[in-house]
Amino acid sequence: MKKWFEKYKDILAYLVFGVLTTIVNYLVYFPCYNWLGWSAGLSNVLAWVIAVAFAFLTNKPFVFKSYDWSWKTVWPELSKFLGCRIGSGVLETLILFLCVDYLGWNGNVWKLITAVLVIVLNYIGSKFLVFKK
Repeated sequence: MKKWFEKYKDILAYLVFGVLTTIVNYLVYFPCYNWLGWSAGLSNVLAWVIAVAFAFLTNKPFVFKSYDWSWKTVWPELSKFLGCRIGSGVLETLILFLCVDYLGWNGNVWKLITAVLVIVLNYIGSKFLVFKK
């Protein structure tokens, strides 16, 4: 069991913080969409901004073991991190806009469906482009 944990500890840590980031995202999206009556696209943009800030601050040290907070290290990491997240965020927002705002499908269900795609894309981007060793 210990060998398995050591082998997959980065993925497990990413999953834990990915779930926490998803919770942060949903804590913003669902009230905006369901209670305030905002569009799925607008609700998603606000949720995305807050979740991305949370994700960077947690993924950097706890998932990818990057402890240098000097501007010379943070700036390139943050730039690449935002680039990857903007890509997945735009894709998620487009899917929500098309499926929910345009086609009228259930915004809560589609938010959950897009989360799976976004989590996978964000892990790949963070692992191989942002916090690469």
